[in-house]
Amino acid sequence: MFALFRQWPQAELHETPELIWTITDIPFPLFNSVLRARLPSERIDQVIDSILAEYQSRNVPMMWWMGPSTQPSDLGTILSDRGLLLSANPGMAADLASLPERYAIPKGLLIKRVEHEAQLDSFCRVVCDAFGMPGFVADAFFDLFLHLGFDSPFIHYLGLIDDQVVATSSVFLGAGVAGLYNVAAVEGARRKGVGAAMTAIPLLEARAAGYRVSTLEASESGFNVYRRLGFQEYCKLSRAIWMGDQ
Repeated sequence: MFALFRQWPQAELHETPELIWTITDIPFPLFNSVLRARLPSERIDQVIDSILAEYQSRNVPMMWWMGPSTQPSDLGTILSDRGLLLSANPGMAADLASLPERYAIPKGLLIKRVEHEAQLDSFCRVVCDAFGMPGFVADAFFDLFLHLGFDSPFIHYLGLIDDQVVATSSVFLGAGVAGLYNVAAVEGARRKGVGAAMTAIPLLEARAAGYRVSTLEASESGFNVYRRLGFQEYCKLSRAIWMGDQ
């Protein structure tokens, strides 16, 4: 997914055998990410110093992503000892064949794909409001997704009740799997089955397109929702965040 940053004028994407990293001038960690670390033990300190220096030079916060394939396996502890803030969530996956043929959508909820700029703007605002992210992040998301276009492998969905956007979700189709992201609902639409529907309908569409596996990173509030839809926990996905002077 982060490889799509190559198409975004606001971002630089750098790839080496040891890692991938993105950098922007946007002061939010997600846009300044380090991924797929495979660091030899004799170069760990050198690589970490070099990467942090890049973000320090721009004075932007950054996020280092880690999972089961991260090398070394204790990289999170190493970064935490350097003062980065460490957190982790369950990494889950599901066999899409286990989904029902149809899914009962809560009464009054309409789910549709984002297909034009006005819908995309609503999508970005609701995602950021639901997750407590500042308005400039919504502006950055809008610019990123607009540059990717409406036919990219990153597909976004809106949930509407009475013509008001109350929920969102996204599916990224890549690496042979359907990755689920941005499942969010406004306060008045929570705990009513809306989030489950915003998960199930995009995944049914992904299955119809030939995908057989879905992956996601579960929040605490979403974990049991995903379990009921057939997802199982397979790993922990961690992030180490450096906030700089922000």
